[in-house]
Amino acid sequence: MSHHHHHTLAPSGQGTVMLNIGGRIGALIIHTTARFHGYEIEVSPAGRPERRQHAAVRARYVRGGVTYCVVIDGLAQGRYAIWADGAEPLAEVHVGGGAVAEFTWPEHAVPGRTLVSV
Repeated sequence: MSHHHHHTLAPSGQGTVMLNIGGRIGALIIHTTARFHGYEIEVSPAGRPERRQHAAVRARYVRGGVTYCVVIDGLAQGRYAIWADGAEPLAEVHVGGGAVAEFTWPEHAVPGRTLVSV
C-alpha cells in the first residue's frame, strides 16, 4: 500500500508550532543537522513497527538562529521506537503524558525515507 503525502518544507515562523499534549498525551522532538532537511523520520510504539508514522525534518527559526527537527505530537504516553534505514530501530525513547521528549539524531545514521515531492 503506497501513501502519497504532501508536506511543506517551508521554514516555520516563530510561534507556529502548536502541540497537542496533556493528560496521557505527549510529543517527541527529534533534532537533526541541516543535511537531513527534507527527510522523513519514522516512529512507532515500541514493539509495534507496523504502526509507524512519520514527519519531515524542517527548518525552524528560534531565538538565536535556526534548528532542524521533526515534531510529532499527539502520542500516547509510552515507549517509542525511532527508525533509521534498517530492520531494527535506531533507538527507543519514553514519551510522557503532558511532556515533550527530545532525541538527537546521530550524524552517522540515515533516515529511512527521503521526501519524494512537495
